[in-house]
Amino acid sequence: MDKVLIINSSVREERSQSRKLAELFVENWKSKHPKDTFTYREVGLVEIPPIDEAWIASAFIKPEERTTANQRGVMLSDELVREIKEHDIYVLATPMYNWSIPSGLKAYIDQIMRINETWKFRSGVPDGDYVGLLNGKKLFILSARGDTGYAEGEKNELMNFQTSYLKFVFGMMGVKDTRVISLDNEEFGGELFKQSKQMIYEKIRALD
Repeated sequence: MDKVLIINSSVREERSQSRKLAELFVENWKSKHPKDTFTYREVGLVEIPPIDEAWIASAFIKPEERTTANQRGVMLSDELVREIKEHDIYVLATPMYNWSIPSGLKAYIDQIMRINETWKFRSGVPDGDYVGLLNGKKLFILSARGDTGYAEGEKNELMNFQTSYLKFVFGMMGVKDTRVISLDNEEFGGELFKQSKQMIYEKIRALD
């Protein structure tokens, strides 16, 4: 039995294509893995505060020197880090905003990108050798984008700061088993978008 964490980051609700992808994923996954459990983390409709000076002061204290007082700046971060450690599979549903990710998702990533919690320096001091600590996890990135051609080798590859960034940053935290499924062409609508949805929905239904 796996624990699945669904992370929604769109600021839209009913009109959100990435949320529809997440819903379809859950429906399909439940039918094939009925014993798995699901947790939902909202970072689009619920504000995740950006890191601040108090956060930095708390986050970079060595584990052996932590106290209740000096860790107050990372109370929410501790909750989010504990949650992500406890889960086996991450499903990250995100739209592309200005060729990147929503600000709420960036704030969430800043909260969980914690030294000595989700990553560390191999030697224990800054050495440029980053070691991820979220080992053995699986990540599904379900992205929704207005345009197309953002995959590796395609015309807009260099403009993709969405899935390329997410793969990199979660990889730095140790998540190497990553699958990207992207729904493109929303801004064009019509038959083209209809065909794109049909293809991507079939890909999600084929996941096991």
